[in-house]
Amino acid sequence: MSKNLQIQLRAMAGMFRRDYKIFFRYPMNAIFRIVEPVAWLTPIYFMGKGFAINGENVGFAAYTGNGDYMAFIILGVILSSYVSAVLWGIGYSLKQQMDIGVLESNWLTPIPRITHLIGQTLFNVLITTLNSIGVALIIWLLFGFELNFEKILLAILTALPMIIAIYGFGFGFAALVMLMRDANTLVDTGNFIINLLSGANFPITVLPRFLLVVSLSIPLTYGYDAIRGMLLGTRTVLPIHQEQMILVVFMGAMVVLGVLVFKWLERRCKKLGTIGMH
Repeated sequence: MSKNLQIQLRAMAGMFRRDYKIFFRYPMNAIFRIVEPVAWLTPIYFMGKGFAINGENVGFAAYTGNGDYMAFIILGVILSSYVSAVLWGIGYSLKQQMDIGVLESNWLTPIPRITHLIGQTLFNVLITTLNSIGVALIIWLLFGFELNFEKILLAILTALPMIIAIYGFGFGFAALVMLMRDANTLVDTGNFIINLLSGANFPITVLPRFLLVVSLSIPLTYGYDAIRGMLLGTRTVLPIHQEQMILVVFMGAMVVLGVLVFKWLERRCKKLGTIGMH
């Protein structure tokens, strides 16, 4: 392993330790990370029961090929939580450093900017993974749902290029936060629109035609669709292997594009002299 890579890994480990200490300094945060999703999902469960006919969600099954809407929602919540983790991890931490006036000094260190951005998200992604497992377990105990656990490894392998692609998107998004200096609005709006249009919480086939076209142009849509198809046996928009190929291409394109956009907007911010402003 080269010395340069060792330095970058140590830097990311340092950021991980910092976020770990901050997170566990406020233990109620850890508890509410579990409680809140369960509280949000409970009304959805009972609403679905209210729409069921003789215990079966006939309308939902007609759209998806599977009547287990709770498993459908849970998978959407878990996958969308990674989108949130990366966008919040990169965007909000960047704005936080701008607010307390340490961004310029941090960036004077001989660590690449992209390493800084990735390091800001590592602890958040780990907590999201642990949190997702805990929430899924609680929901399963309370309400029950069915997943094909034999195919879970394939689903994880399908999710990996999707998550890496989200990092690429996050690099470009970070530059936008630097330029606009309003992380909360950008993250909330971006997160909401992406998850809404990519079908995180409902089958995209219910969308009107003009929104369906937009949804199908977002590669994340195929990630949600392929993973649900594998684990739940739902009908997919395209054959699963084609959706996996789209995700791999998306991963490569987004990482390259995200880095290029980040470097371009960083140069722009340097010219404007806004990096140290908040």
